[in-house]
Amino acid sequence: MRVFIPLLLASPLALAKTVSVSSPDGQIQFSLSDEGAPSYQVTFAGKPVINSSKLGFYFKNEAPLRDDLVISNTQIQSVDQSWQQPWGEQRLIRDNHNELAVTFSDENDASRSYTVRVRAFNDGLGFRYELEGKERPDYQITDELTEFALAGQNNEALWIPARGWNRYEYVYKRTDASEAAHVHTPFTLKMGNGVHISIHEAALVDYAGMTLNQRRPGIFKADLTPWSDGIAVKTENGFTTPWRTIQIADKATGLLNSHLILNLNEPNKLGDVSWVKPGKYVGIWWGMHINENTWGSGEKHGATTENTIEYLDFAAKYGFDGVLVEGWNEGWDGDWFFNGDVFSFTKSYDDFDLAAIAKHGKKVGAKLIGHHETSGNVSNYRNQMEDAFKLYQKHGVSQIKTGYVADGGNIKRIDEQGIARYEWHDGQFMANEYLYNIELAAKYQLSINTHEPIKDTGLRRTYPNWITREGSRGQEFNAWGTPPNPPAHTPMLAYTRMLAGPMDFTPGIFDMGFNGLGADTNRPQTTLAKQLALYVVLYSPVQMAADLPRNYLAKPDAFQFIQDVPTDWELSQAIAGEMGEYVVFARKERKRDHYSGQDWYLGAITDGEARKVDIKLDFLEPGKRFEAQIYADGEDAEWVNNPYSMAISKQMVTSKDQLTLKLAPSGGTAIRFKALD
Repeated sequence: MRVFIPLLLASPLALAKTVSVSSPDGQIQFSLSDEGAPSYQVTFAGKPVINSSKLGFYFKNEAPLRDDLVISNTQIQSVDQSWQQPWGEQRLIRDNHNELAVTFSDENDASRSYTVRVRAFNDGLGFRYELEGKERPDYQITDELTEFALAGQNNEALWIPARGWNRYEYVYKRTDASEAAHVHTPFTLKMGNGVHISIHEAALVDYAGMTLNQRRPGIFKADLTPWSDGIAVKTENGFTTPWRTIQIADKATGLLNSHLILNLNEPNKLGDVSWVKPGKYVGIWWGMHINENTWGSGEKHGATTENTIEYLDFAAKYGFDGVLVEGWNEGWDGDWFFNGDVFSFTKSYDDFDLAAIAKHGKKVGAKLIGHHETSGNVSNYRNQMEDAFKLYQKHGVSQIKTGYVADGGNIKRIDEQGIARYEWHDGQFMANEYLYNIELAAKYQLSINTHEPIKDTGLRRTYPNWITREGSRGQEFNAWGTPPNPPAHTPMLAYTRMLAGPMDFTPGIFDMGFNGLGADTNRPQTTLAKQLALYVVLYSPVQMAADLPRNYLAKPDAFQFIQDVPTDWELSQAIAGEMGEYVVFARKERKRDHYSGQDWYLGAITDGEARKVDIKLDFLEPGKRFEAQIYADGEDAEWVNNPYSMAISKQMVTSKDQLTLKLAPSGGTAIRFKALD
């Protein structure tokens, strides 16, 4: 329900210098001021969060929208409604916010104005700029002046560097905020006053991605990723920016339970999306990373008809929906990292019979999952994209993993004059290019899992076929990363990357010793139980069982959890955790197809420290009995030399019970609560 309430100061050039809006529970307050120049500030439970911070823009050919602007119009409204996700970590999402729209204008030139629209929720807030074209419709933005001036001192931050060669694929650092010079979002902090916040953005459409650059100590300024010609954003008929978001909570788990990013995106634009199917998959993938197979042709070629049929049989037998096959198409030979100009997306290698494979998959009940690697040449891909989608649709493929492997700033496009230009993955050009891929895929009822993506900003709500993406250091770094992902990596992901949306991390490695055990080899720095727990903690509607089939068959008891765990949820809640150290999630399966919708699952993971965590089971339905099927670290488990030690047990529980989880160093616990009543 929406209720519009015009303020008394909504007359032109009102005298008021400050206006505010609060969250429905009154805890968060966002204030806008025209004192000297437009600015804002934020408090939570009376504590300062963001001190007075600048707003505005610089343009290439227009005067700045910075100083000498006053509040000329103000309007508020309240909304309280719910909406349903077609798939997701939670089926029903409540959208309850208070909105404030404030227009800042030049008293001497009414055409020089913009509106700041603010929405305050109980879990945070978003604000954006809205600028009509008027008689100067084509703005070229050179700088967005938005600041986030952190309140107080001793603000602890989790962050990765921005605008580097490796895109978003870095190990997160945990430092005082003063050491974070230029960072990607989500940028997560535990403030000195105990408030937890994460700064990010929502609904990034036709605009440059926002990074944060620390200028004066504690003041982080929006730093938009530019085009190759240096312009940040090119507009027509004015523009609306993405929402600048601040998730706010009194404890770390409050950030994890936020739906702010989704609520700030527009509803589904695709109509009936029943063809978008969550699920689990296996793939001809890990073998290439550990050098058992190759992407390119030859004796060790992984993407053969024979291998794919074996994988399809395995998938069908053990309840997986599909098989990802990388290296099936011409162009992989040589150093494929630089093969963007020569990839074909319709011609397969001679030893890969797409028609025969599709026929076999239909027979056994497991689908081929498509793969398109661009190696950063997006013009070559776009020229073939529609034909490639038609080919996949013809053969019953419904999901595609796309790849944009290229150094940051090295995405190759051919402009209108035939000149090669090189762009960033998170600039305006690529924001539009990724979305073009999604919209065209929807035309052919294809879902997209983007690797080397632009960061997630909640567009899965608007385009539900954008089913997941990468956008962080995934499992493959454990094969060759040097160093591999450290024990704290996945707990840190929960409080950073995962706040943006689903991630295709590709968990489930059962053979930790392909390069030998110990602390100094490329390998997963986790216990086996932690690999299982990742299926619950790191949400994605499509989850991969990433290891080789033979390694699952060697550990059938542990493999059972991967077979059981769903990927689509009715409810999700983080029930314990501290920022970057450990996290415990409980999720209830959604009733769909063969899932009963009665079972709960729990995943708990820790960093390099062993922990005991007491968990109340009050998330379970009262009056029901559950069989807790527990996959826990063994008494002697630790990730360095004894990662396989695992204790599997069962016990009867109800919502009145409590469990003590004993997590080994870089360990975990995975539990299925099977409903009995």
